[in-house]
Amino acid sequence: MERSTAGWGSGLLGVLIFSGSLPATRVAVGGFSPLFLTSARAVIAATLGAALLLVLRQRRPRAGDLPSLAIVSLGVVVGFPLLTALALRHVTSAHSVVFIGLLPLATALFGVVRGGERPRPAFWLFSVSGALAVAGFALAQGGATSLAGDGLMVAAIVLCGLGYAEGAALSRRLGGWQVISWSLLLAMPVMAVVALATLPGTFGAVTMPEWLGLAYVSVFSMLVGFVFWYRGLALGGIAGVGQLQLLQPFFGLALAGLLLAEPVAPSMILVTALVVACVVGARRFAR
Repeated sequence: MERSTAGWGSGLLGVLIFSGSLPATRVAVGGFSPLFLTSARAVIAATLGAALLLVLRQRRPRAGDLPSLAIVSLGVVVGFPLLTALALRHVTSAHSVVFIGLLPLATALFGVVRGGERPRPAFWLFSVSGALAVAGFALAQGGATSLAGDGLMVAAIVLCGLGYAEGAALSRRLGGWQVISWSLLLAMPVMAVVALATLPGTFGAVTMPEWLGLAYVSVFSMLVGFVFWYRGLALGGIAGVGQLQLLQPFFGLALAGLLLAEPVAPSMILVTALVVACVVGARRFAR
């Protein structure tokens, strides 16, 4: 019980950190191309992760761990950041929460496939209800839609759910921050080449908010958040703790309204209460 509680607390902290990712990305793509933003954030985070691994003298992963680390890299280091950066050129960060609301369900499904978890039937009822509540709320916000943007967000959610579940399963043996650090290092050679190839001709037009957006997604979204998130998934269970992501859209909407002046409906509080109830129910039946 104590282990599970610690997992849920760590997972919630990870969700709070991730909640700033889409608003920060939305700001950053105003000054950087999606390819440069994706590669630069990965290189910066990989450099920090490598320093941690070296200073704390962590043992190298086994050869058998490389396929799993590659899946994590594909899902959360390359796939999700790149696809969301591309999507946010077509849709607002507020509109994108309709898809973030589906991320807990995707994570739970991959947790069954890759993590070997078997939640009780009632868990799926709460999980689907929470996803529908978030999706319905996000769609009710209105705003312009884009077929290209929506398609990119769907692909991003699938890859991210896979990366979360694979990383969580691997974290049980290697540790949470070690998994994301090794995954970043695995992707670093390719990301460094892409960063150099897409380097802007000049940084003179880049504003301070855009630099801050790059800094946030590089340090917090790409590294610090995963320290808490993978620890939470490993301790509390992939399917169960993954439901905390249902709260992420509401944290993200609040930030979008505060920082980007995007419209946020007053009904957010009511729907948030419903989502919290679904998270509580999902936690009860997660195992």
